[in-house]
Amino acid sequence: MKILSRLYIALILIFLYAPVAVMIFFSFNEGESVWVFSGFSFDWYKSLIHNETMLTALQHTLIVAVLSALISTVLGTAAAVGITALRKKITKSAVMTVTNIPMMNADIVTGVSLMLLFVFVGRLFGLKESLGFWTVLIAHITFNLPYVILSVMPKLNQTDTSLSEAALDLGCTPVKAFFKVVLPAISTGIFTGMIMAFTLSLDDFVISYFTCGHYQTLPIVIYNMTKKTVTPDVYALSTFIFISVFVLLVLYNALQNKSEKRRTA
Repeated sequence: MKILSRLYIALILIFLYAPVAVMIFFSFNEGESVWVFSGFSFDWYKSLIHNETMLTALQHTLIVAVLSALISTVLGTAAAVGITALRKKITKSAVMTVTNIPMMNADIVTGVSLMLLFVFVGRLFGLKESLGFWTVLIAHITFNLPYVILSVMPKLNQTDTSLSEAALDLGCTPVKAFFKVVLPAISTGIFTGMIMAFTLSLDDFVISYFTCGHYQTLPIVIYNMTKKTVTPDVYALSTFIFISVFVLLVLYNALQNKSEKRRTA
């Protein structure tokens, strides 16, 4: 049974990561072929440096991802604190249900509805272009918020409330007690929520497609390239993004394990 279970896990891993491995392998190909490996080369990585369209799209993506991750982390942490402080279970359940809708809703429904909202507001204020950087940023914050809240709330529930009450008894204001006692206790959840928000924003295509206007992110540029031909420098860029996200996920899991050890200690 152990051999079968290990074989089953190995097949799943191969199925999941074989396409990524092929992409990484051919990103170092000297030629343009996707089935014949001509020789090892960094030519496509060098070509990527001079691809202004791709680098501009990457810059747009990173700006939106960083800003949306930071803003949604601040708003999500504040929301998680407020939800945890609710006394009535019915109210808390209703708020959590509303909070989870953007996460459970289909991306295309969220994207279309946000696009219609932004266009309506833009026309209401007489804007020439309703869609752009700010609409993409607001859209990304919208779908990132539930993930941050769900990352922070378990840490808040694990925090001993008597610690903050003791800080208040010792003369701290509620705000100071939060920053001195509660915030360090939930810092792991905040950081993991921020990493998750960053990776989700970095990868998003559907919602960005409906809300971007002329401010195109990297997934949209790559999608437009597939209508003609995908050059191997896209493989190089995808490899770079995959490695970056992989490092973030390893860091995320390390923080989760560290938090679990602290809780069980």
